[in-house]
Amino acid sequence: MKQKLFFVLALIAALAGGCVSNKNSAPAPAIPSGTFEGLFRRVHTSSKNGVRDTVKANVQLVLNKTSGFTLTPDNTTSIIVASHGGYVIESTYILFNDVTYQVTTGTTDKVHLTGTYQYYYDGKVFQMANNSFLDTLSLQFDLKKQN
Repeated sequence: MKQKLFFVLALIAALAGGCVSNKNSAPAPAIPSGTFEGLFRRVHTSSKNGVRDTVKANVQLVLNKTSGFTLTPDNTTSIIVASHGGYVIESTYILFNDVTYQVTTGTTDKVHLTGTYQYYYDGKVFQMANNSFLDTLSLQFDLKKQN
C-alpha cells in the first residue's frame, strides 16, 4: 500500500511540476515598426558655463522593415530636416543611415536622423536618444505609435 501511495504522489508531483510557469523568462522585446509621432528635442549644454539650450520640433517617423525609414518634421524651417534611408536594430540600439545626409565642412544647426540611438519601445511609447561624446549635445525623440 505504501509503495502504491509513493508512486501516486510521485506522479502527481511530476504532473504538477509541468504546469508551473517560469516567471524568470522575460518576454521578447518589441521591435518598433509603423508610424510614430511626437517631439524631437535637441539639448545643448555649454561646455563653458553649463547652461542648457533646448529646441523642440514635432516630427513623424515611419519605420518599415522593407523600405526603411522616413522622418518628416512639422515644417521646413524646423531644427531637424526631412530624412529617409535604411535602419538596423540591434538589441537596444537602432542605427539610421540617412541617404540625404552629406558631410560638409561648414557647421549647421539642422539635424539629420543619422547615426546610432539607444531606444526604448513598449509597443506604444518609442523613445530614442543620441548623446555626444562629452554629453554636451543630446538628440532625443519622444514618440507614440499611431498605427
